[in-house]
Amino acid sequence: MSSIRENGGGARGDDDLKAPLLQPASGGAVAITVPAAGQNSKAATAVDKKVRTAKFKIGDIKCTSCTGSIESVLKELDGVQTVAISVLDGHAAVTYVPELTTVEKIKETIEDAGFPVEHLSEQDIAVCRLKIKGMMCTSCAESVERALLMIDGVKKAVVGLALEEAKVHFDPNVIDIAGIIESIEDSGFGAVLVSSGADVNKVHLKLEGFESLEDCKQIQSLLESAQGVNHVEMDLDEHKLTINYDSAITGPRSLIQLIEEASPSPNMYHATLYVPPRQRENDQLHETQMYRNQFLWSCIFSVPVFLFSMALPMFHPYGNWLSYKLYHNLTVGMLLRWILCTPVQFIVGRRFYVGAYHALRRKSANMDVLVALGTNTAYFYSVYVIIKATTAENFEGQDFFETSAMLISFILLGKYLEVVAKGKTSDALAKLTELAPETACLLTLDTDGSVISEEEISTQLIQRNDIIKIVPGAKVAVDGVVVDGQSHVNESMITGEARPVAKRPGDKVIGGTVNENGCIHVKATHVGSEAALSQIVQLVEAAQLARAPVQQLADRISRYFVPTFIAGEVGLYPRNWIPKAMDKFELALQFGISVLVIACPCALGLATPTAVMVATGKGASQGVLIKGGDALEKAHKVKTVVFDKTGTLTVGKPQVVSAVLFSNFSMEEFCDLATAAEVCESNSEHPIAKAVVDHAKSNPDHIPEVKDFEVHTGAGVTGKVGERMVLVGNRRLMRTSEITLGPEVEKYIFENEELARTCVLVAIDGKMAGAFAVTDPVKPEAQRVISFLRSMGITSIMVTGDNRATAAAIARDVGIDYFFAETTPVGKADKIKDLQGKGEIVAMVGDGINDSPALVAADVGMAIGAGTNVAIEAADIVLIKSNLEDVVTAIDLSRKTIARIRMNYVWALGYNVLGMPIAAGILYPFTGIRLPPWLAGACMAASSLSVVCSSLLLQSYKKPLHVREG
Repeated sequence: MSSIRENGGGARGDDDLKAPLLQPASGGAVAITVPAAGQNSKAATAVDKKVRTAKFKIGDIKCTSCTGSIESVLKELDGVQTVAISVLDGHAAVTYVPELTTVEKIKETIEDAGFPVEHLSEQDIAVCRLKIKGMMCTSCAESVERALLMIDGVKKAVVGLALEEAKVHFDPNVIDIAGIIESIEDSGFGAVLVSSGADVNKVHLKLEGFESLEDCKQIQSLLESAQGVNHVEMDLDEHKLTINYDSAITGPRSLIQLIEEASPSPNMYHATLYVPPRQRENDQLHETQMYRNQFLWSCIFSVPVFLFSMALPMFHPYGNWLSYKLYHNLTVGMLLRWILCTPVQFIVGRRFYVGAYHALRRKSANMDVLVALGTNTAYFYSVYVIIKATTAENFEGQDFFETSAMLISFILLGKYLEVVAKGKTSDALAKLTELAPETACLLTLDTDGSVISEEEISTQLIQRNDIIKIVPGAKVAVDGVVVDGQSHVNESMITGEARPVAKRPGDKVIGGTVNENGCIHVKATHVGSEAALSQIVQLVEAAQLARAPVQQLADRISRYFVPTFIAGEVGLYPRNWIPKAMDKFELALQFGISVLVIACPCALGLATPTAVMVATGKGASQGVLIKGGDALEKAHKVKTVVFDKTGTLTVGKPQVVSAVLFSNFSMEEFCDLATAAEVCESNSEHPIAKAVVDHAKSNPDHIPEVKDFEVHTGAGVTGKVGERMVLVGNRRLMRTSEITLGPEVEKYIFENEELARTCVLVAIDGKMAGAFAVTDPVKPEAQRVISFLRSMGITSIMVTGDNRATAAAIARDVGIDYFFAETTPVGKADKIKDLQGKGEIVAMVGDGINDSPALVAADVGMAIGAGTNVAIEAADIVLIKSNLEDVVTAIDLSRKTIARIRMNYVWALGYNVLGMPIAAGILYPFTGIRLPPWLAGACMAASSLSVVCSSLLLQSYKKPLHVREG
């Protein structure tokens, strides 16, 4: 065996259950909670809100005993709260209270323990998400982004036009959220807080029974001093509370109980759960209604204008009354068109004036500027015609009031249809958020574990370690572990896998899935934002906000498109081109307005984000979580996929199929010594190590203590059990330890490796004592996936820490032609870099801590969802259901999305590129065809609508392997 111990240690059991399913810790880190020495609970609570995190690079860390040494010295340091240290790379994160200790003290303490240390950075960056109002096109999004980046203290800002949101990373010591919102408003846009970093776990409560404001303030102070509460916000008028809390320490029911126990008389104070309306849905509905109402009001005036100017005059004698002259050459038709057009221009169209004002103040030009310029030109020239017709007896001119009114109406219709269509792009995300049930059955148990009572509560009131009863046919209310009962759970809504999964005590369940046929009791382990469903939604939201590199092309085009065509037309037309009803200036004016209107590349800004929104949402619904547009774009270029072996190509649940002795030890003594050495690292995520422990361990309560324990990355472990030195590992460990392998041992290794089995060798006191043969079956879909990738023009490579013979056997079984065996975690990353050096775009598929360097090094990292938290953090794409078919799905979805984005560019630019010359009059000399301004407005609206509808076609995406099977 080449890599028994590649996946470093960590505490399992309850600690493993508390680790978020999809929210990983830092690489291979062990989190240790350290109570500040000499600090009572009140003092700890008082400074709870002023905790900082310092990062260090610690040298000379060779094994978990080193991390234990550092933990023990930091435990004595007053003010240190938690420590997380990576065994693999020596990176450490220390949270501390600035009032009690400093970075320098922490650094000195680690150095005094005998470890060289370097302070990397201090994490004091907050994140908030804001809803941006008033953005019309990509130029607006760029303006908001520039305004945010100019704010002192803002480190990073990303603005998503399709989501109409901004994600801002800022230093809270320099600027707060209110200051950021104020800066956005100063630049001419509205901003509303959607969420902040403090919103990790939040509960909203409605208070009753309070007689005065002093009572409310007293409760607020009480909650602020409570352990685990991070922030309390109170609406004194509405008697509503918003509390941010740490779910590991407290929960919503505990907070409600705290409020009610503070009542001066029994049952006086009451606190109940309050569910605020969903902000995004409310904003979506409000925006849709606003554009609909504006369009309808516009139509009330614009339709008569259109009838009076273009329809009725064509039907004699019904339209003759419009030509009746009131004074000089002022006709009834002119006057009616002016009266009806004015409200559209200045009341309904006010939003374009406001937008244009702010854009010009920022020294930029957007759609508002073009619309305002075009409609004002038409309107005020028409007013000039009316004035001349009123004052001059012989003046004859044509007004263009219908141009102004119809242009505004068509633009508003386009925005209304666009908003409705954009709402459908996030349908998949909305369906995910609705999966969780509203209520749950909470069980109260006695000390013997017997059920005392059952109570139906809101799922928002569930706390960690609660026992929840799930009856057949009901949705699982919370992420947790089964503690009683057996059943089958349908996880298709999360993983896309239709086959129900058997659940027994000790198995994990995911909130939102459906319990099929048995009653089970589930212990809550992940609540609030730690729940898998919440994390999936957060990942998808972040992906939809992230800007894909292909978006930069649209930004560059739109930046130069508007200024290029804003000049309009000069009017150098031969006399025979001009219609009898117009003069030279009027024809030039018509052409100029048409060019201005159709010049705006509004749809370009929607081409990429709408497609990314639909694709990431569709991927999430099919068990593929894509962490942003960058990963989505890179995946379509992949030409080589590198697979890890154990847990990726294989099932990942190996079993010991034989054990043999090469010494005089009894099998029982041999297994006891092997177990003792292994159990120190039995929490390793590497399944081969677990298989050895599970086979050899006979009585876990009487395992001897191991001294001088050490992990040899990619080789095995060593330790002293009693007076005996025990080595458990692969051939490399034995060679480096100068253990002689006799012919009998070599024969055993050769025979098992030919059968694709991994040999775990055990040496005691410098001599070979015995060995275990471990087999891990290949996943049933592996061969089909490799074959399908080959048909897509993609080369598959396997890289493993296992021995060459076993690797060759597995590669042969699944149809892989190239493989690298006996590779360390760093070596895997080096192999990927070598492939990249040859010009290959490489994807890496892995599941363990030992895969994280390779996942980071690859152009696209894909983590198996059942793998470790560290692997999931390092990856760009997470395959929730651990099915290799989703590797094909991820790449194919990426290719389909990029193709759709390119098609969107055709739709977006097609109207501009084709419409611009026609609007400028290129066809007019030959055919007499020109593009009236109101029709140019309709084309511009159709452009945006076409792009959004084109992106929505991704909703019909089907998995390629399933399609091929069908």
